[in-house]
Amino acid sequence: MSAMLDFDNACPQSQGVPSEEEFHNWISLALSDDAVATDEKPFLVGIKIVDELESAQLNNQYRHKDYATNVLSFANELPKNILEALEEIPLGDLAICAPVVEREAKEQNKTLQAHWAHMVIHGVLHLQGFDHEDENEAEEMEALERKILANLGLADPYIDTPLAS
Repeated sequence: MSAMLDFDNACPQSQGVPSEEEFHNWISLALSDDAVATDEKPFLVGIKIVDELESAQLNNQYRHKDYATNVLSFANELPKNILEALEEIPLGDLAICAPVVEREAKEQNKTLQAHWAHMVIHGVLHLQGFDHEDENEAEEMEALERKILANLGLADPYIDTPLAS
C-alpha cells in the first residue's frame, strides 16, 4: 500500500527530529500490515512536529487534558462520496511533540529513533481506527505495534529494557 506524507516541522530547534524519509517509511510500515485493508489509492498522512505549548493547546482543545502529550491523532472524517472522488485517501493528521518524545525516550531508556518510530506507528494505527481504551483493544493495538517495530529490528516498546551500549 502506498503512502504519501505531508510534513511540517514547526519545532526546528529540536535536533532529534527524524528525516521525512524516515517518517514516510514508518507510515508505510504501519499501513502495510495484514490487519489493514488495502485500497488502490495512496493514503495521505499529515505530520506536524510541534512544541510543548502547541501540543498542550491541541490536547486541551480536543481531549480536554491540560498538558503536552507525545502524539495526537486526528482521523479523517470525510464522507465516503467525497473520498471516492479524491486521488488519494487523506487518512488524517498527527501532531507529534518533539520535546515530549525526547524526554520520554530518556525516561524510558529507549533510543530516540526507536521512540520516534513507535510514536509514528502508534499514531498511524489510531488513524486507522485502532485504540487502547479497553484491555482487548489495547492488546490488539500493542501487538500490531510490536510486530511492526520488530520488523524494523526495534525492541518491544512496552518492556523496560536498558539501552544497548
